Amino acid sequence: MRRVFVVLVAGLALFVVGCGSKAKQAQSRLVSPAEFAAAVAEPGTVTLNVLGPGVPSIPGTDLFISIDQLSAGRGELPSTSTKLAVYCAHGRTSAVAVPILERLGYKNIVELRGGMAEWLASGRKLVPASG
Repeated sequence: MRRVFVVLVAGLALFVVGCGSKAKQAQSRLVSPAEFAAAVAEPGTVTLNVLGPGVPSIPGTDLFISIDQLSAGRGELPSTSTKLAVYCAHGRTSAVAVPILERLGYKNIVELRGGMAEWLASGRKLVPASG
């Protein structure tokens, strides 16, 4: 019984250390609408709507690349040293997009918690879809 306990504690310790190491490597952050607005306003930040073109967007959006085209759209993406501000409608698609972007080499990513739904709920406006 004691051996099982020791193995479980050791496994938990390795898991926690591993998660901590990964968190230090990845600099992506899930942020509120206010923090996201501040990130979008920072010079050099590229704002990415991962729903693709033809949907409403947050003012200042630079790129529209749907999640299914993200890896294939690498040519449209800026240098991996660029800070990205990533969002979608409700936060589910951007939660999938961030790890893809990290695998592509992006290290500085902010993700809008709750997507455009939370953006609107905070009293902010969207730009209507064009075309």
